[in-house]
Amino acid sequence: MDSVETIYKDSLRPDSEDEAGHELAAHFASETATADHTVAPHRDLYEQIDQLAAIDIDEIIKLQADDANAVTTHPVLYADFFEGLAQLATMGVVEVTEIVEAIHREVILRPLGRFNENHLNNWQRGITGRIYGTIRQVMLLVGNNLAAVLRIYKTMMRQKNTQPLPDTLKKLVNVLNGVMGDHLVNHKNALAIPMQLYDGNGDTQLAPLSGRVVILCHGLCMSHLSWQSAEGNHLGEAIARSQPEATVLYLDYNTGRRISRSGRKLCQLLQDLIEQHPNISQIDLVGHSMGGLVARSALFYGEQDHLAWVKRAGNLITLGSPHHGAVLERIGHHVQDIIAKLPFAGSLAKLGEMRSAGIIDLRHGSIRDADWRALEGRSVLPQDFRHPARLPSGIKTYFVASALVETHYDSRMTHLLGDGLVSVASALGEDDAEHALFVPDGHKALFYGVSHMNLIHSRRVREQVVAWLLDNGRSDYAEQPRIYSYPKSLGLMV
Repeated sequence: MDSVETIYKDSLRPDSEDEAGHELAAHFASETATADHTVAPHRDLYEQIDQLAAIDIDEIIKLQADDANAVTTHPVLYADFFEGLAQLATMGVVEVTEIVEAIHREVILRPLGRFNENHLNNWQRGITGRIYGTIRQVMLLVGNNLAAVLRIYKTMMRQKNTQPLPDTLKKLVNVLNGVMGDHLVNHKNALAIPMQLYDGNGDTQLAPLSGRVVILCHGLCMSHLSWQSAEGNHLGEAIARSQPEATVLYLDYNTGRRISRSGRKLCQLLQDLIEQHPNISQIDLVGHSMGGLVARSALFYGEQDHLAWVKRAGNLITLGSPHHGAVLERIGHHVQDIIAKLPFAGSLAKLGEMRSAGIIDLRHGSIRDADWRALEGRSVLPQDFRHPARLPSGIKTYFVASALVETHYDSRMTHLLGDGLVSVASALGEDDAEHALFVPDGHKALFYGVSHMNLIHSRRVREQVVAWLLDNGRSDYAEQPRIYSYPKSLGLMV
């Protein structure tokens, strides 16, 4: 199966590399001409060198990646749904066939001591290898023909009417994108979700915008509908009610893509937004889980490219975002690595490789292209070697973490377990190395008795986010202590 990295490598051309090289030389010359003779701290020097080395690749990715991988620019419709399912079913059979063949091959060759590169190549030319190859080709032929028929039907129907998916199917499509979103993009599957903004009514944002805009960014396998609550009074409504002059928008995006790619896409979307609506005075970003990392990535690339929208960014609030990685993804990777080394079971490790690149990026909270672009396969750099991504200057940043325990039980296990998916330290951006995100304690809040998924619906979290947005940076939290919140039933006990 093609990976994002394969598509990227195929997109490089000599003229692009030359152009990037000229940009690198020009940038270096500019830095040399304007630099003073003082000695900068080593940390800043390393970061400048890292940025210079990254220009050639980053610029090419920014200009080519999203256009090359774009599948749809409209919300997924009914016809898209069935076409995408047909293709997905075909690819599923092909993937399972490849895994079965790999197991069969290992069972036959390993006991004979012939499980090596030479005999693996000969396998493909043998009778058994040809049979498996025929099965794959037949399934691809049938699937492609079926998808082509559905695509023609979809085109004909779209000219007459466009029937959107109901909310239940929308949520299913977002789950599929979270699990295998990059595969959907690579195979140009109609189920791949485009990045779009929605208004409070669930419609695509088209109305004129002015003043303050607050954008809510959902997490992995979720959608813009995930912010809604059965009881009503969800976070978006609470923000809109507390600030009637502000506009609340909801971001929808493919959570299976690389976080840095989604960050770049959001960065460009926000730049287009202020160009189309020049009366926007301020943009606030509120991200839950992966959404907070995508927002950070957008701010990082927006500042690096000196885009105008970053100057209008006011507040960044993240809710349970794994800034330094998610424990479960690390455990999953470790288990997959163990399975890959077991005789006769190593081929089963391919099942783990089917998970999306977005999930893989959660292993260490990677939000930059530099953390994965030079690697073979679908992986990320180890935690100690990932590239720093400092918070942009001038933006008020607030981190929310939660713990499943309902009391202030201060133990290593409590902080490691965190909300069940993200540790407390990771959600608060705390790290011993250069990757620490230096946010004042007064800008951090820890909510006890709240799970990871309930962070977007918790009344206490909602009230704190609204309070931060209402304050809008006027108060000085730098000297204030960290905020601790407990369930009301335990208030007297604490």
